[in-house]
Amino acid sequence: MSTPIERPTTTAFFVQAAISFAISLVAMSFGIAKLPLGPWERGFLALGLVFVVTSSFTLAKCVRDRQEVTEVSSRVDKARLDKLLAEHDPLETKNL
Repeated sequence: MSTPIERPTTTAFFVQAAISFAISLVAMSFGIAKLPLGPWERGFLALGLVFVVTSSFTLAKCVRDRQEVTEVSSRVDKARLDKLLAEHDPLETKNL
């Protein structure tokens, strides 16, 4: 009775996100390489870019994990409620 969690993202959305990420990363790297700066300044900007990229992946993972926990807990609560409603007999007079 376990149904898989349906993902709202499509393949086209995933491809668009991957392409836009690649383009932005290449554009920033090209911009840093072409700046009229010394190697230390370029290195500092490159490390900043690496930090932004890794922290954005971490943030996306945390948001996804929180959403999955919410989906799973709501599915468990719904299953419990469905079970209680299925077992409940409103015409039962045993407790009166």
